[in-house]
Amino acid sequence: MAIKTTPLTATQIQQAKPKEKEYNLLDGNGLALRIKPTGSKLWLFNYYRPISRKRANLSLGKYPALTLAKARAKAIEARELLADGIDPKEYRDNTLAVQQVELTNTLQAVFDDWFTVKKSSIKDLTATKLKQRLDKYILSHLGKFPINEITAPQAIKILQPVANLGKLETVGRVCRNLNEIMTFAVNTGIIEHNRLAGIGKAFATAKVTNQPSLKPEELPELLNALNYASIKLITRCLIEWQLHTMTRPSETAGARWDEIDRQQQLWNIPAERMKKGRPHTVPLTSQTLALLETIDSITGECEYIFPADKTNKKHINKQTANKALERMGFKGRQTSHGLRALASTTLNEQSFDVDVIEAALSHVDKDKVRSAYNRTDYLERRKVVMSWWSEHIEKASKGSNSITGLKALKIAN
Repeated sequence: MAIKTTPLTATQIQQAKPKEKEYNLLDGNGLALRIKPTGSKLWLFNYYRPISRKRANLSLGKYPALTLAKARAKAIEARELLADGIDPKEYRDNTLAVQQVELTNTLQAVFDDWFTVKKSSIKDLTATKLKQRLDKYILSHLGKFPINEITAPQAIKILQPVANLGKLETVGRVCRNLNEIMTFAVNTGIIEHNRLAGIGKAFATAKVTNQPSLKPEELPELLNALNYASIKLITRCLIEWQLHTMTRPSETAGARWDEIDRQQQLWNIPAERMKKGRPHTVPLTSQTLALLETIDSITGECEYIFPADKTNKKHINKQTANKALERMGFKGRQTSHGLRALASTTLNEQSFDVDVIEAALSHVDKDKVRSAYNRTDYLERRKVVMSWWSEHIEKASKGSNSITGLKALKIAN
């Protein structure tokens, strides 16, 4: 006949004294209090493992931090797991391991892993700005939090002051980056779902402001002002080159002589210098080739077509053209990037093929097959467009000294 165990009392536990050897006080149903020679008291749950049927002890905690009532409650939880065929010790160890992983996977840690992948597909400057933005607005506040604990209200509360300052474009970028990080965490098995998926909807959308650009009929005004402007000749060449080639300010400023293929009359811009990371080819016209001769006579031996003032080891600043246009009186009317819009509007008004114009502007087509077609078959058609555009610029000069004439400083018709 089994011996019935009398449950312990709080007084018994409190008065239990240490002996030379450790001993147990039984409470029944597998729960016991072990008293060690040092005087410490530890709650244990003794049970048979579900599969091996071997005896095992599960440590529940120390007395008096874990009271008799709480120890009994933990013992009940362990018996319930056993009833379902689950080993309580393995269950606890697995739960702790998961919790440890969750604590290790902070937003900062996941960001670091995501950023390692992200920066391989974007430009270095873009990557630097992205990291600075997230460090400032998010990681400094939530970086130490486990990513699975971060909620949408938390993120919104942190970004709201930024939105209140009118920095809606910054808030939009941060929200998009956060969603990329959370999606990365879902795909790598760190979290089950993205809890920040809709945070961007909590803020107003930044108004898209196009770069200021003159109307097509105002092109002669620009060229006349450029002719009489008190700017360096190389800066004038920079603006005219960008106008003729329809390239972005950074692509123009960083142009290198080794990108020019005079024989094929092409300017081959490598992928790493393009906004979308895809190489771009610009057909050169007789006007742009003449402009290159003028530039060559100004700069001499140099790696860059438009070298910086202080050293020819670096290229000219991409804001140089913008500042020159402002000094010429076009602030708020025309930016260097807006020269692309001026070209696009003019060409569309002339009913050139929209796809050819978009290809000339190096706008990435989401249809990869169509993009491949743009880069190959469209090149010949783009040569026609570029030639017309250069001739149009030359005619719009109205007798001004046009650097882009067939000869340097030719008087344009």
